[in-house]
Amino acid sequence: MKWIIASDIHGSAYYCKKLLMAFEKEEADRILLLGDILYHGPRNDLPKDYAPKEVIAMLNPLSDRILCVRGNCDTEVDQMVLSFPILADYAILSAEEKLIFATHGHNFNNSNLPSVKKGDVLLHGHTHVPVCEEFDTHIYINPGSVSIPKESSPHSFMTFDGKEFLWKDLESETLGIYKSYTL
Repeated sequence: MKWIIASDIHGSAYYCKKLLMAFEKEEADRILLLGDILYHGPRNDLPKDYAPKEVIAMLNPLSDRILCVRGNCDTEVDQMVLSFPILADYAILSAEEKLIFATHGHNFNNSNLPSVKKGDVLLHGHTHVPVCEEFDTHIYINPGSVSIPKESSPHSFMTFDGKEFLWKDLESETLGIYKSYTL
């Protein structure tokens, strides 16, 4: 199964549309959203084409293909308008013999680890910075941000085929790979 993994859309209709075009182009089976879907939050500037209602209209038809975890900007009110569950603090995926603990990153992160063991993946967004870092206790992976990247990183998402994570630039015509990690 091929996944698109993305975080921090923050209500940008422009970047949500680009993400869904990438979903089609990549011929992925599912989308994993790591939170912060509709609201931009008080610390962020408005993203390009901020239009949460348009984001809702784009994502809801794909509700049977979306797995989502709750971000710090996601609320019960957001759940009332989205037709897929968004309020789980985390999701567990398996890849061979490894566990992928997917969360937003504001509760579980490298400073507050969930139950993971060496070789397991802590997958989260929240920081808006793409990362892949191996620790003695786990592997930390972050897809970056779809709409509001930080630290001069690109507007990004990842694909995952069960073995390899590929970071891709959403602004690139070819969805160019700029980083990869194999489990």
